[in-house]
Amino acid sequence: MNYGYFSEDNREYIITRPDTPTPWINYLNNGKYCAMVSNTGGGYSFYIDPKENRILRYRYNNIPVDRPGRYLYLRDRETSEYWSPTWQPTMKKLDDYKCAHGLGYTKISSSYQGINSEVLYFVPPNDDLELWILTVKNETSKLKNLDLFSYAEFCIWDADSDQKDLQYNLNIAVSKYDEEINSMVYNLFSLLNGLFFFYSSNNIETYDGDRESFIGNYRSEENPIGVEKGACSNSIALGGNPIAATSSKITLKPNETKKVIFLLGLSQNKTKIKEFISKYDNIDKIESSFKELKNNWNNYLKGFEANTPDKNFNLIVNIWNPYQCKTTFDWSRYVSFYETGIGRGIGFRDFNQDTLGVCDRLPKKVRQKLLITAGIQFESGKVYHLYYPITKKGDFPNYTNQQQVFFGDDHLWMIFALSNYIKETGDYSILKENVPYVEGTIENMYDHLKRAIEFTKNHTGPHGFPLIGTADWNDTLQLRGPHKQGESIMVAMQYHKALLDLYDIAQQSGINDDCLEFKKLADEMKDLLNKKAWDGEWYIRAFDDDGTVIGSHKNKEGRIFLNTQSWAVFSGIAPKERALKCMNSVRKYLVTDYGIKLLNPPYSRFYPKFGGISSFTPGLKENGSIFSHTNPWAEIAECIIGRGNYAYEYYEKIAPTTKNNIADIHRAEPYVFAQMITGNDHPKFGNARNSWLTGTAAWTLKAATDWILGIRPEFKGLLIDPCIPESWNGFNVIRNYRNSIYKIIVQNPDHISKGIQEIIVDNKNINGNLIPIFNDNKSHEIVVKMGE
Repeated sequence: MNYGYFSEDNREYIITRPDTPTPWINYLNNGKYCAMVSNTGGGYSFYIDPKENRILRYRYNNIPVDRPGRYLYLRDRETSEYWSPTWQPTMKKLDDYKCAHGLGYTKISSSYQGINSEVLYFVPPNDDLELWILTVKNETSKLKNLDLFSYAEFCIWDADSDQKDLQYNLNIAVSKYDEEINSMVYNLFSLLNGLFFFYSSNNIETYDGDRESFIGNYRSEENPIGVEKGACSNSIALGGNPIAATSSKITLKPNETKKVIFLLGLSQNKTKIKEFISKYDNIDKIESSFKELKNNWNNYLKGFEANTPDKNFNLIVNIWNPYQCKTTFDWSRYVSFYETGIGRGIGFRDFNQDTLGVCDRLPKKVRQKLLITAGIQFESGKVYHLYYPITKKGDFPNYTNQQQVFFGDDHLWMIFALSNYIKETGDYSILKENVPYVEGTIENMYDHLKRAIEFTKNHTGPHGFPLIGTADWNDTLQLRGPHKQGESIMVAMQYHKALLDLYDIAQQSGINDDCLEFKKLADEMKDLLNKKAWDGEWYIRAFDDDGTVIGSHKNKEGRIFLNTQSWAVFSGIAPKERALKCMNSVRKYLVTDYGIKLLNPPYSRFYPKFGGISSFTPGLKENGSIFSHTNPWAEIAECIIGRGNYAYEYYEKIAPTTKNNIADIHRAEPYVFAQMITGNDHPKFGNARNSWLTGTAAWTLKAATDWILGIRPEFKGLLIDPCIPESWNGFNVIRNYRNSIYKIIVQNPDHISKGIQEIIVDNKNINGNLIPIFNDNKSHEIVVKMGE
């Protein structure tokens, strides 16, 4: 069943019916204030940190779903009939409905009995608030007298405490009407310098600050007693559940249109609230802010534009994938409709991967955050697993003896992120920036990278491979045991690639002694992997605490894992013959109709020594699902070995656009990537979960732009090395790189996947396929002819 379509001209996804299989959401944020809104007005807001600074409350995994939210009610005063312009929460059947999720805004339009309405939600670029703009029009031939109600339910600031410490939280909040600013104002007795406010441009006639007074006993947001009666009760919340419910009147002549502005936000004092109200008190000012928002997104997207024979590919690569990457960069895995944001923090590993998707567009912000997060590294070289943006502190969650805790891969990701940043920007000065360790000592960033290598070098197991620690990239592969000797082959491959990346950085920086050491260590690990980790058709995944192999033909379950095949190729440890053989095994044992599974066969029962990986139902999460994050690594591997048809096939299998016509199967949003798609060992094969905040976003964008289109930054220029479907005649790309615009025209007359016959730069043939750095603020034309 189809629930919507893409509007390419407006860069929107249009949802045509409200009852989507799951809430289909959008993130409206300016990097500090974030409002998550669903296609029916559900969702919540927070400021910087969704745990410590939650503004609106949300009930996860609830029945009815997607409650509460940013709700409006319209009530006909003659008939007493009422409805919601966003469908939720009244869920009354509307005569017409449409939701447009755009870049940084959501617009929900509907009609009911001749009353047309539109609600526009967005967060302005420079202020800590959100705007709701209601436009209502009378399409009938009669005068219409309407009551307009609004509803927002406040969180008690700390989202964790809000959910569980009711004996305390139900006694600390105050929500009341402030006539001077025509707003509901909410604060906590313990919050000395902070106010939450909800303003209406219509004169507020009645209000409620107390939830129970507005909703009524044994009722819900679907049928509030205040709306039914046609007036709020003017209640004040002194303790209890604070809300901002307001009512006002709208009179509409036939064909008349009126607009009402609502502001929801936070401020240090009432004077600042007055400034906000003055700034956004009329439509012209709001339209100016909305135009600025759109311009910001236009500027963000214009750094890369592809025109290929596949319109769906263009749609994702040019608009929706970069849009999702910006959201993951802002919030990592911190908070979503699946992640509650309570105690989660920002993953160190996650953040460093997220930089890969935005580095070309937001290099200054990437630089700033790389330096901040490097400060949660220990002198030993390991890092905290999680990072909290307000305190700028790290944590290993749920562990008491922190000296014995580390994740085998976490620290290595900073090398990949720094390498990518320098290739994109040429900014070697970041390596000289002084950054503290957790213990307080200070060294430059380059030394931090070296310490990451030293930690892995100093923590190896009986077979010579890196210890897995608590886990590696697969958080649920925990390899428990008394000896703490579990070894990760995936981390070994990442270690090899990290050594090569750091070798390149050292070479470019003229640090020759380090180059020799890094190359030596990389060669030793490559040899060891090919001697001890090759299983005949593929590479094994790990050794457990007692030395038993995992991911081998010897195993009945968990025989083959995807990651050690793709990373064998990506890291450069696999000779050509083995690279082909292991990726052929991926195709034989792991590829499904909806993507590539993480492992096969899945574990059929719980194995204590393997930990969480065997706790999931077969086909879910790390136990045999299509873990989307890992699929672009397979796409990259196929590009490296030159099989463009396979790489593109795998790309299309998880691409959101391919899910639009199977929405009842996929269930999650068809405009962004999801973390997981249920595997074919599960009866709900094809269901997707954990959309939006996933490393899939950054890695799939890199796979598409850097490897399939083959336009990737290197230390000394822009490399052109496409690996495309043989059916393509070619493609064009406009790519901003180091203060120049590269207009790239790729021709494929012989319909091959990989190989370049000649490259002409500004009408001159060049040798090789590395386009020089111009740094001249000019445009340059690059014509690439593919051929054997």
